[in-house]
Amino acid sequence: MRDEILAFELTGLGAVRVQGADAERFLQGQLSGDVRRLTPERSQLSGLHNPQGRAVALLRLVRLGADDILAVLPRELAPAVTARLGRYVLRAKVKLSDESDRWRVHGVLAPDPATATQAVGFALPEQLHEQAQVGDAFVVRTGHPSSRWTILTPADSRLPLADLPSGNPDIWRRLDIAEGWPQVYAATSEAFVAQMLNLDAIGAVAFDKGCYTGQEVIARAHYRGRVKRRMQRLRSRTDCNFSPGDSGTLADGRSFRVVDAVRLDDGRCEFLAVAPLTSAERESEEAGIGTASGVPVIDAETLDLPYSILE
Repeated sequence: MRDEILAFELTGLGAVRVQGADAERFLQGQLSGDVRRLTPERSQLSGLHNPQGRAVALLRLVRLGADDILAVLPRELAPAVTARLGRYVLRAKVKLSDESDRWRVHGVLAPDPATATQAVGFALPEQLHEQAQVGDAFVVRTGHPSSRWTILTPADSRLPLADLPSGNPDIWRRLDIAEGWPQVYAATSEAFVAQMLNLDAIGAVAFDKGCYTGQEVIARAHYRGRVKRRMQRLRSRTDCNFSPGDSGTLADGRSFRVVDAVRLDDGRCEFLAVAPLTSAERESEEAGIGTASGVPVIDAETLDLPYSILE
């Protein structure tokens, strides 16, 4: 599938817009990433957490202007995230709005940046998280090692993506899973501490910034001991069909909860799930990830992630 040039309409993604003179400072006090490092040339992944350090949402931040930031996240979470952030505005000069209906999100998959650039007719960023503006569109390199880009456009504008073959969104989701990119949905919002989702391993947590909601719990897990439960990439050996939030038990006795999943053509399932790192750490009373009794036992193989899980 990586030998094709495909365009994807990512209708499941929405956007929350943060505008105003205090937009950066406000988000700096709410999110786990260092928002001061967000530039017009580089996007950022960052987590929004509750006071217990559990991820409410994972946001891709895109700077539209000096005092204008767009946060891309699952559309189903956009209203709740807008309302949650709104409770902390107080006297800050910030305007929050759910703009999911005002922006369209597309993806482009190509064998390499040069081929993609030729296909779409404008230069595409080549480095992970690198961002570029093309007219009123914002383009971010979001695939690594695959050549993938996320393109944000106002709903009333048009880019020459209509001329590209349309891809099944499951292809895009499978690449997210293969590259170990977590996602938080309504079914898993506030279910996982940041490190369970490997947010520290993918640069979505900055341990050298000031306070933010959930910072104390996340920092304590980082500095005081190894995190025993991490998001891992798995592939079932038999037919199954998982959705985010589903629970199960691996053949070695480790309980897991699904972060994201896609069903393969042969009926098997490839998925990201939070589970103990070893079978010796499988005690369910310590897991804290909401597994239930009577869940299915799944025979699955563990697959590599393209990054190291921090210890």
